[in-house]
Amino acid sequence: MALTQVSSNKCAGGFQKVFEHESSELKCKMKFAVYLPPKAETEKCPVMYWLSGLTCTEQNFITKAGSQLAAAEHGIIIVAPDTSPRGCNIEGEDESWDFGTGAGFYVDATQDPWKTNYRMYSYVTEELPKLINANFPTDPDRMSVSGHSMGGHGALICALKNPGKYKAVSAFAPICNPVQCPWGQKAFTGYLGSDRTTWEAYDATVLAASYSGPQLDILIDQGRDDQFLSASQLLPDNLIAVCSEKKIPVVFRLQPGYDHSYFFIYSFMNDHIKHHAKFLNA
Repeated sequence: MALTQVSSNKCAGGFQKVFEHESSELKCKMKFAVYLPPKAETEKCPVMYWLSGLTCTEQNFITKAGSQLAAAEHGIIIVAPDTSPRGCNIEGEDESWDFGTGAGFYVDATQDPWKTNYRMYSYVTEELPKLINANFPTDPDRMSVSGHSMGGHGALICALKNPGKYKAVSAFAPICNPVQCPWGQKAFTGYLGSDRTTWEAYDATVLAASYSGPQLDILIDQGRDDQFLSASQLLPDNLIAVCSEKKIPVVFRLQPGYDHSYFFIYSFMNDHIKHHAKFLNA
């Protein structure tokens, strides 16, 4: 469980750090970012996990999202892992941007040659929280999850598959119904095989339909000018319909003029951290 500090920068009164460790789930060296607010110097703080999208590393969120000021204000530790195992030398891992490296899709792969390393679901829900709680001043009972695009899908499924584990969930432009979109179909075929019934365990729309657990308040922001919305990769309407039917409270905001980029995320990040703070600091 040894951590190696890669970088540390004073930020918003606290510290933005990056660490590296040997992952038992992913069988490789992994980096993650952790923001420690000033409050963490004197007391235990809740943790928000941020799951990034396709092609990202731990760097995108910490350099572009502008989360640190709000995290400092609300006393929230933010942990941002990488999006896939790295350097596993699996044939084909670097062939496309939407599968393999940088595209773990937050599933536990069952198919060769991916199943040994590509276990991002277990990594972000089990191994990483244990590591964080063992090494940082956290309150293990107060955690939440958020993310963007593929990571928005990740955040939603983590919350829906683990009733009560996460106090809040939010997402920016999430892939809401991966079994029905090209990105999801490609990734799930590769990682989980051709039996589509196995895909449903990692689809937020399907999971919402059978969710029974403590009330989960979901906040979703979606740019109206997002090219992937118009390309039917994100399919938020499918999730919203199921949540309405199941009486799962969702605030869905379609933001005119915004695209899929971190400029969009930066614009509404404060609202998301406030949403998490409301449930983490309750």
